[in-house]
Amino acid sequence: MDRIDREILALLLQDGRATYQELGRQVRLSANTVADRVRRLQAAGIIKGYRADLNLEAFGRGMQMISDIRLGERVDRHAFERQLADVPQVISAMRLTGDYDFQLRVVCADAREFESVIDRLKAELGVRELRSRLVLHEVSLGLERVLEG
Repeated sequence: MDRIDREILALLLQDGRATYQELGRQVRLSANTVADRVRRLQAAGIIKGYRADLNLEAFGRGMQMISDIRLGERVDRHAFERQLADVPQVISAMRLTGDYDFQLRVVCADAREFESVIDRLKAELGVRELRSRLVLHEVSLGLERVLEG
């Protein structure tokens, strides 16, 4: 991956819908050359996909929580991971080292809905302990930072 590939990636991070022509103008290459480079980056697994960035408040999901989860001793973590797909308020999960097994990002309409999510995680998914914090706002530092250096 060279400097131009990194520039293309930075531009795609800013606007994943940019055309090859737009990208080409900014990196001073033809649209066909940019398309070849993007396809190569996709084939190499560097570009995993393209996503829309949704405003969760527009869906009535303005309350976001970060919850550290400790599973019960006999809970199979693979089963827990599969069961998370059935809890629509959980939008991401990370397996952790340290005191907790997972960190979940949970989006809800209000505290009552969050309480029902907690109850469900404990009753149905084998969560033994849960520590949650309200997300006040997110400071987006941007993935283009990894392209430097």
